[in-house]
Amino acid sequence: MSRPASRTRCASLRHLADRLAGRVAAQWQTRGALAWCLWPLSKVFGGIAALRRMAYGRGWLTSHRLPVPVVVIGNLTVGGTGKTPTVIAMVAALREAGFTPGVLSRGYGVRLTEPREVGEKTAAAEVGDEPLLIARRSQAPVWVCPDRVAAGKALLVAHPDCDVLVCDDGLQHYALQRDVEIAVFDRRLAGNGFLLPAGPLREPLTRPRDANLINSSHCDDMPDWPDTFQLTLQLDVAWCVSQPGLQRPLDHFSGRRVLAAAGIGVPERFFAALRAAGLSIDTLPLPDHYDFARNPFDGVTADTILITEKDAVKCLTWRDPRLWAVRAQATLDARFISLVVEKLRGHPTA
Repeated sequence: MSRPASRTRCASLRHLADRLAGRVAAQWQTRGALAWCLWPLSKVFGGIAALRRMAYGRGWLTSHRLPVPVVVIGNLTVGGTGKTPTVIAMVAALREAGFTPGVLSRGYGVRLTEPREVGEKTAAAEVGDEPLLIARRSQAPVWVCPDRVAAGKALLVAHPDCDVLVCDDGLQHYALQRDVEIAVFDRRLAGNGFLLPAGPLREPLTRPRDANLINSSHCDDMPDWPDTFQLTLQLDVAWCVSQPGLQRPLDHFSGRRVLAAAGIGVPERFFAALRAAGLSIDTLPLPDHYDFARNPFDGVTADTILITEKDAVKCLTWRDPRLWAVRAQATLDARFISLVVEKLRGHPTA
């Protein structure tokens, strides 16, 4: 098969996979026929998850406590909810409160057998796109490894001044004991309330946690759950990928032919925010964690291409002046920050 034909076939398969994923996500918002057909499997999934959690709780499986407190920011649901900007904002808030935070991450999509530190010039293919973005934005030490206990120990050896660790994802990684658990949701909340595969939940909604963050600009979306706070994500300036020091406000791109592309969990959230900023855009949704090994903008005639910072860290060597990364800024409720800080100051140590 020729290379152009192979690329066309791959693109068609990705498009089909995206459409299928979109339909499944839509079904997860309702308790329709498909959800009820899959409901028996969700009971099996829930039983396995409960058994695993109990095994750690009763000491049948070993969990480890690190000598500094750990804050886990993760999901109870499948799909992107805004964790990465939340981690960046949490690091800034803890620093403002007098802590010296470090960050742990799994390193999605990369194969690591031992902990590795993320530097600003590290390639995303080596450590993952989200850890690299967190390191560049937060300027905090970031270490990645599927074994978060090992990553935490390595980080503390390399950076003994760190006195709190923020874990990017990992609510279900019970091998690492934690002092604060934060679940991030978007406007979809818990969907139809069913566990996988009948719904989007990884664990039951009744699972204990210290706080919920709801990523939505609409107060009407806030559920009546205890310790629930609003998370606001706003688009900030855009910076030129080939000249990172060059920044422009979003209204700078008004009146231009703009293509918006996003390889995140919910691309439409990015597109909607750009429209809300007054831009008229064409859109190109990409698979989450798209690796940009192939340039998806070949043949694109747009004057400007706007992408997320998560995508931009994989294109830093590109020299396309049309490519601009849009910064997303998370705003955390002051009451939420106080809750986290109070829990950390009373944490037990190893």
